[in-house]
Amino acid sequence: MALEKEKRMKSFTRRHRIVMGMVLLAAMTAAIFTAPAQAQTEAPAGLWMFSITPYVWLPNVNGTLKYGVPPGASGSPEVEAGPNDYLENLQGLILLSGEARRDRWSVFTDVIYLSFGDEESSVRSINFGGSLVSSSLNLATTSSLRGTAWTLGAGYAVQTGQPVTLDVFGGLRYFSLQASTNWQLVTDVTVTGGGGLTFPRTGGISAGADLWDGIIGVRGRVPLGLSDWSIPYYLDIGAGSSQLTWQGMIGIAYTFKWGDVTLTYRNLYFDQKDDKLVQNLRFDGPALGATFRF
Repeated sequence: MALEKEKRMKSFTRRHRIVMGMVLLAAMTAAIFTAPAQAQTEAPAGLWMFSITPYVWLPNVNGTLKYGVPPGASGSPEVEAGPNDYLENLQGLILLSGEARRDRWSVFTDVIYLSFGDEESSVRSINFGGSLVSSSLNLATTSSLRGTAWTLGAGYAVQTGQPVTLDVFGGLRYFSLQASTNWQLVTDVTVTGGGGLTFPRTGGISAGADLWDGIIGVRGRVPLGLSDWSIPYYLDIGAGSSQLTWQGMIGIAYTFKWGDVTLTYRNLYFDQKDDKLVQNLRFDGPALGATFRF
C-alpha cells in the first residue's frame, strides 16, 4: 500500500509539473497577445521568412515490442504497452519545430523528445525459438520508453494566390528508441513437452532501435471564410528502417500579426514488423503551440 501511494504521489507530481508548464505557456502567449505586433504574416517576394514553433504535445502511447532472449531465460517475450491515461506516465518532453520559406520553396524541421515511465504493459507471448506460447498470466508488468523523433523536409507550394494553401514535400525522419520492460507473471512459462525451455515469472530486459525513414507528404491550411481562423493540416508517409511510418495532424489556428496559435490533434506511427523491436508503436494526442514569424 505504501509503495502504491508513493507511486500515485510521483505520478501526481509529474502531472502537476506538466500542467504548470502549460499554464505558464498560456500566460506567455497571453502576454504576447497584448504586445505590439512587429512581424507580418507574409514576406515580400524574393525574401526569406522564418518561423519557430514551441509547443506542448500530450500523447498517449500504445504498441507492441519484440525483445530478444533475456538473461536466464529460454524464450523471447513480446510485450504490449499501453494504452495509458494522458500525463499518467509522461516524465519529460522537448518539442520544437521551425521553417524557412522563400517564394514557393520551404524547408522545415521538427524535433520531439518524449520519455514515459512505468507504462502498464503485458507479456502477450513468448517465442521459444519457433514455439510461440501465449501468456495471460501477467501480475504487474511495466515498460519505460524514451524516444527522439527528428523530421526534416523540403517542400514546394503547388497552390498559391488562393485562400487554401498546399505544399508537397519530401524528406526523412529519424527515430531513436530506448525501451525496457520489467515483468511479473503468476508462474514460470514452460514449453509443453518439457525440453528444459522455461521463461521465468519475474525479470527484466531492455533494447534500443535507430530508425531512418524517407517520407513524402502534403501540408497547408484551409481558411475559414474571411476570418483569422483556419484549419492547418499535415500528412506524411514513408518507409526505410520501418516497413511503414506515418504522421498526421489536423486542428484549428488563429492568426495574429506576429504569428499563429494552434490547437491540433497529432498522430505518429512506426511499424517494423519481422523480428524487430518495434512491432508497432503509436503516439497520439492533443498539441498546443505558438508560431512566431520573423
